[in-house]
Amino acid sequence: MRRLSRLRGIGRPAAGEETAAERCTVSPFWVIVQKEFGDHMRSWRFGILIGIITLACIGSIYAAITALKGGVKTQDTDTAYLFLQMFTASDGTLPTFATFVSFLGPLMGIALGFDAINSERGKGTLSRLLSQPIYRDDFIRAKFTASLLLIAVVLFALGFLIMGLGLFTIGYPPTPEEVLRVVLFLVIGVIYVGFWLNLSMLLSIRFRQAATSALSGIALWIFFSVFYGMIMGIVDKASAPPETSALSILLRHAKMMLMLNRLSPSYLFTETTSTMLTPGVRSLGPLTTEQVVGAIASPLPLSQSLLLCWPQLVGLLAATMICFGLSYALFMRQEIRSRA
Repeated sequence: MRRLSRLRGIGRPAAGEETAAERCTVSPFWVIVQKEFGDHMRSWRFGILIGIITLACIGSIYAAITALKGGVKTQDTDTAYLFLQMFTASDGTLPTFATFVSFLGPLMGIALGFDAINSERGKGTLSRLLSQPIYRDDFIRAKFTASLLLIAVVLFALGFLIMGLGLFTIGYPPTPEEVLRVVLFLVIGVIYVGFWLNLSMLLSIRFRQAATSALSGIALWIFFSVFYGMIMGIVDKASAPPETSALSILLRHAKMMLMLNRLSPSYLFTETTSTMLTPGVRSLGPLTTEQVVGAIASPLPLSQSLLLCWPQLVGLLAATMICFGLSYALFMRQEIRSRA
C-alpha cells in the first residue's frame, strides 16, 4: 500500500516545490526598482551632479581639516567630540559638509524626480508598461524607492568618506556615540532629500512637460534656500516690538518668528543637524535669564539631543509623507491613454 501511494504521487509537483518556485519569482516592483536604479547610475545627469557634490564635499573636508589643524573650535564644550567637527568646522573659505548637504541635497532630489512620470508619458512607455501585469501603485512606489536608495547610497558614501579621512587627520577612532550621531545625521539627510524627491515627483505628475516640472522644483528650492530667510528678516523687522516692551511680548514675538521660520524644510533640517552634530546645543528656542541660571554648560547625551530635535524630525517626515501621499493619490486618479 505504501508503494502504491508513492507511485500515485509521481508526476505531481510537491507542495514544497511549488512554494520554492513562487519564491524564486521576482516581483514586478523589484524589477522596476533595479531598472530605475541602473538607469540613474548610467545617466549623464546623475554623473555630473554627483561630480559637483563630491567636489563640494572634498572642499568642505579640506576646510574642516584646515580648521582643526589651526585649533578652531566652535564651542569649548565640544572638545570631547572633536571627530564631529569634521562635519561642522570650517576655516571660513568654504561651507561645512552639513551646509553643502542642506544646499545641494535638494538639487539631487529634484534631478532624480522631476521627469519620473511625465517623461514616461511623453515617450508613450507609460501606457505600454502599465498594460503589462503590473500594478499601478507598484510603478510609482518603485520609482520612489529606486531614487531614494540611490540618494542613501550617495549620502552614506560621502559621510563614510569624511569619517575615513577624519581617522587619518585626527589620529584616533570615533567613539560609538559619535558614530551613532553621524549615522543619524545621514539618515536625516536622506529624509530631507527624500522630501525634495517626493516634491519633484509630485510636480512631474502634475505637469506634462519635464521642463515645467524641473523649473517649478528649482524655483521652490531657491525660494526656501535663499529668499525665505530674507522675507522672514523683513517680517521680523516690520513686526518687532520696541526693546522696552515687556518680556512676555518679546518672547511671544520671538516664538512667532521661530514658528514662521520652521515652515521652511531647510530650516528644520538645519536645526536637526546642528543638534545631532553639536552636542553643546541645549535649546532650539529663546531662553530667559531665569531658565539659564544654574544650568551646567555640558554636552547633551545622544538620547537628549534626539529628544530635543524630535519635533523637527517628525515635521520633516510628515512633509515627506504628505508629498508622497499627494503624488500617489494624483497618479492613481489620472487617466492613462496610449498615444496611438
